[in-house]
Amino acid sequence: MAFLKAIGGFIAGMVVAFVLVIAVEGYSAVVHPFPEDFDGSMEEVCLHVERYPAWVLATVIPMWGLLAFLGVKVANWIGNWGAAIPVALLLLVAVGFNQWMAPYPIWFEIGNFIVMPLAIWFALARRKPPVEAAE
Repeated sequence: MAFLKAIGGFIAGMVVAFVLVIAVEGYSAVVHPFPEDFDGSMEEVCLHVERYPAWVLATVIPMWGLLAFLGVKVANWIGNWGAAIPVALLLLVAVGFNQWMAPYPIWFEIGNFIVMPLAIWFALARRKPPVEAAE
């Protein structure tokens, strides 16, 4: 039963994270849309990333933190650490590859790699047991 809970937690955590990634990317597309003649080449993607306004990137850092927190929290809630740790690692690797492939400013990369691990740590933190009523 614990294995099934871990699988279910992993899937649920990844679904939450995936939906929130789509929301963050949708936000980004609204506030900093691709140009009309965008062809999707890696060169144009890099040029688009280089042109991101700093305020957009600054708003995305906490969104990525929230996304990591909620994805890992849901996985942990349903399937415990066996589900939450793989979700956390996949999210960190995905952000790492994204930042490695595109020319984001260094402050943005550092910000993400501070906020995301903190969000994951809080998502994995154990809650204190409820205080029992005095008898």
